[in-house]
Amino acid sequence: MDAFRLNWLNASDAARSVRDGVISSEQLVEACLARVREIEETIQAWQFLDPEHALTQARVRDQDRREGKPIGPLHGVPVGIKDIIDTGDMPTEDGTVLHAGRTPAYDATVVELLRAAGAVILGKTVTTECATYTPGKTRNPHNPEHTPGGSSSGSAAAVAAGMVPLALGSQTNGSVIRPAAFCGIYGFKPTHGLISRHGVLRLSRTLDQMGVFARTIEDIALGAEILVGGDRRDPDTRPRARIPFQEIAVEEPPLPPLIAFIKTPLWDRTEVDTQEAFAELIEVLGDRVVEVDLPEIALNALKLHQTIMEAEMAAAFVDEFERGREQLSESLRTQLERGRAITAFDYQTALARIPLLIEGFDELFNRCDAILTPAVAGTAPKGLASTGDPSFCTLWTLCGMPAVSLPLMQGVNGLPLGVQLVGQRFGDARLLRTARWLVTQVTGGELQDG
Repeated sequence: MDAFRLNWLNASDAARSVRDGVISSEQLVEACLARVREIEETIQAWQFLDPEHALTQARVRDQDRREGKPIGPLHGVPVGIKDIIDTGDMPTEDGTVLHAGRTPAYDATVVELLRAAGAVILGKTVTTECATYTPGKTRNPHNPEHTPGGSSSGSAAAVAAGMVPLALGSQTNGSVIRPAAFCGIYGFKPTHGLISRHGVLRLSRTLDQMGVFARTIEDIALGAEILVGGDRRDPDTRPRARIPFQEIAVEEPPLPPLIAFIKTPLWDRTEVDTQEAFAELIEVLGDRVVEVDLPEIALNALKLHQTIMEAEMAAAFVDEFERGREQLSESLRTQLERGRAITAFDYQTALARIPLLIEGFDELFNRCDAILTPAVAGTAPKGLASTGDPSFCTLWTLCGMPAVSLPLMQGVNGLPLGVQLVGQRFGDARLLRTARWLVTQVTGGELQDG
């Protein structure tokens, strides 16, 4: 196997190669670190990286394998961790100077699960300020003059640039789907409550959801299978039987899926490239797609989401606001000030709308397998002052519905143009199966990494 291309192995193939002794974890991690040395100065995806610590973890994994110890599904595979997710052996600084030098005593639940699966935690990837709107230093691997999206900017860019095969992010509005779309990779945000957020910076209990970045759907399924589960430390999760994501994702659907195309009221925000690309995609799908309007109850989703998010952020960041408001960006300060002014009536009224929204979509899913909709308005905007518009993700985050970004299209400027596929709550594995079917229809097979 070409040692100079090991960094482009997807996570599933890398884990298989390590397990079978074709390569060592140390070789794989060193190949990823070599790629970091080659391109990090341009992309700037990493907030914290200790190469020797990463290699030490890899050597331990190799020693465990030689001694016949149990081998997990990600044994020896490097993973990037968004820098709002606690790691007991590395700093977690949350993208703010107020948390500079913060080193947690324990791992977040998702990091515990990755380590138990045999993963090597390569390092911490850049986040925007407190996972909100003010950008970090990361640049788009396809063109460094353009944003990689946010807030999980470093995770998406690191996977897209071949620095690591798998990375974790989070989404409170569009922070997984948008950067995946801009960087041309797969991004998956599962149903709210499927993955524990214990040990992750809280913005909004109602809206915060974890996510996975990868270069294949199979790797997304692998990551989900490892991470999904109950955790008494996150009250929105519950014990559940193992979901065989990997098995279901690669199955052929029993019937060709029927997909609902929803433009949403934001369609006039989309670029001409996006509109033309979706027209071509719908033509390819033929009678397997039907255009559907949003139910009237969903038309106020942006305002409902803002009310809930900013009220809960104001409560979550009381200490930061009161101790160091002058060190917060103007954007974050403004959000927190608005959140503090929201009345209990408006907040509770907004919360009460969520079950009604979900009920309306459940009726749609009685007829359709998934919803097809833009992930973003267009390709990644030029410049690094903004991470782009998350509005095409907002409704689905508000409802806690699973969503996946698929790198199926390209703008005239050569940058990736993502497609968003949304599924019914707790129908995550079925959504990945439908996503794989859609990719096959468009490309004739799974998109290849590298």
